[in-house]
Amino acid sequence: MSRFVTVSCLTAPPLAIPSGTPFDDVVDAEIGHWAERLDAVLPDRPDLIVLPEAADRPDSTDFGPDRQHEYYQHRGMRVRDYFASSALENRCYIAYSSPLVDEAGKRNATQLIDRSGGIVGEYAKNHLTIPENEEVALDYGVAPSTFELDFGRVGAAICFDLNFEELRTQYAQSRPELMIFSSEYHGSLMQNYWAYSLRCYFAGTIRPPAPSGIISPLGETVAESTNYFNHVTKRINLDYAVAHLDGNWEKLAAARRKYGPELVVHDPGRLGSVLISSESAEFTAGDVVAEFGIELLDHFLDRCRRHRAGKVAGAAA
Repeated sequence: MSRFVTVSCLTAPPLAIPSGTPFDDVVDAEIGHWAERLDAVLPDRPDLIVLPEAADRPDSTDFGPDRQHEYYQHRGMRVRDYFASSALENRCYIAYSSPLVDEAGKRNATQLIDRSGGIVGEYAKNHLTIPENEEVALDYGVAPSTFELDFGRVGAAICFDLNFEELRTQYAQSRPELMIFSSEYHGSLMQNYWAYSLRCYFAGTIRPPAPSGIISPLGETVAESTNYFNHVTKRINLDYAVAHLDGNWEKLAAARRKYGPELVVHDPGRLGSVLISSESAEFTAGDVVAEFGIELLDHFLDRCRRHRAGKVAGAAA
């Protein structure tokens, strides 16, 4: 059955704060700043709002590593708690990304807030830049984090993480349906590669001027912010499957003839793979795959690997 989810990527430049501003005033200013930003996407009734990396770290000439650390300690969870109250009021999830300093340590983390304002869990950035660790004294995260939400399975990554194949490979084991990415760096083609290689949707919220956007499991950008608006919202369907065209042409055609517009088979071109989505309340994409014997992309590639291995072994013998 269709599982439509509305996702908003919401970003803004860091809030400019005069040098020497008291920390309490900085916290209040950050809360006011994000309250104004939220107004841009709340009319879309999002299920999930993704914020950028270090969302509430201000832009100030005196915010070096020592002052940043003092600010995070003084701020505590007050900005996070504001987002929690907004999540409760608007019955949505919010991915709040910020350095955190508490009894659990010092880390660059994304906390996932649920529709009731509670904390589902946290992802701590595994691959800090060296200055984050050496100068800002943040601790390395040690594992991926996958969250089971009421609409599907969600993974998280932050900024520099996108460069590391070992983290992507770990996420491939947990098979997220949506990856959320909070960052100050865009990542370019790596965003599209993560989406396609993980066979999942990817919501990347990036500090301007780079765009934020949403990418399909085919690695195709389906929505993106613009130079006019630092936010983008997209309704996506998590009832999907990814299949290669080889061996599936007639099966896909037969499925479309039977189910008509309730079954969407999207071809991005040049890839050889298609996205199969159910827009029905009666059947899932998986049901159609099973009914028509459609071979999924990963199964097809594994079959190709086995075929090669057998031929190579036979030639060597």
